[in-house]
Amino acid sequence: MDLKLNGKVAIVTGGSKGIGKAIAEALLKEGAKVVISARNADEVEDTAATLRLSGYDVTAVAADMSKKADLEQLVAAALHRYGRIDILVNNAGTIDTFAPIADITLDQWRYIFEVNFFGVVELTNLVIPVMLKENGGRIINISSENAVQPDPMMGHYNATKAALNNYSKTLSMAYGKDNILVNTVSPAFIRTPLLDNMLDKMAEEAGTTREEAARKFLKENRPYQSLGRAGTMEETAGIVAFLASGQASFITGAVFRVDGGSVGTV
Repeated sequence: MDLKLNGKVAIVTGGSKGIGKAIAEALLKEGAKVVISARNADEVEDTAATLRLSGYDVTAVAADMSKKADLEQLVAAALHRYGRIDILVNNAGTIDTFAPIADITLDQWRYIFEVNFFGVVELTNLVIPVMLKENGGRIINISSENAVQPDPMMGHYNATKAALNNYSKTLSMAYGKDNILVNTVSPAFIRTPLLDNMLDKMAEEAGTTREEAARKFLKENRPYQSLGRAGTMEETAGIVAFLASGQASFITGAVFRVDGGSVGTV
């Protein structure tokens, strides 16, 4: 399937590793030019250098989602290098801490909202005028199953993702007439380095394998996950690339779950 991304320019936040890197690579394989950002300057540049070895057109920008000046620099760098922005993938985010909700401090609440939600709003506000001049664009926000199926040890994170889902729908209603299509991708239990580290610790404590630890975790914590395995980063990246493409020209305001059936509702 031709996704019609040749010559398109994308920004992918949190693009130095994990799902963000997989998304950037999926877009690049379809012919897009990609600006990746992350807080760690060395990490994001190393990732870009690796992707360039395959002949891809990649630009790296260090940017902290909680700092407006960094986001302004990110947009300016994309426009300076490529002259346009067709696709924005708001992937960057943090979990920050796992704790009972009463033990999460107000400062922790504020910080995670700055990164996971307000940073998305800030960056989107900077990109929308560019897309309006180009007569359209695609915005894909990366959420989580926690938005609709909260984890009791991640109260502040749950709230940021619920807010992001609502924001995405509102954006889609506000800018559909301008051909700016906004959708949400909601992954869960995806095989990232963070998940692998968690599973390795669980496996070590139980004296078992990573795969057995994954099955045990799913059985005890995600009873509706019917596939019985972790998803891959590529399985998440594929739906993002599709939503960014010309093949998704009549899709907006939707949430696409990439969770193996983990959310126990329709």
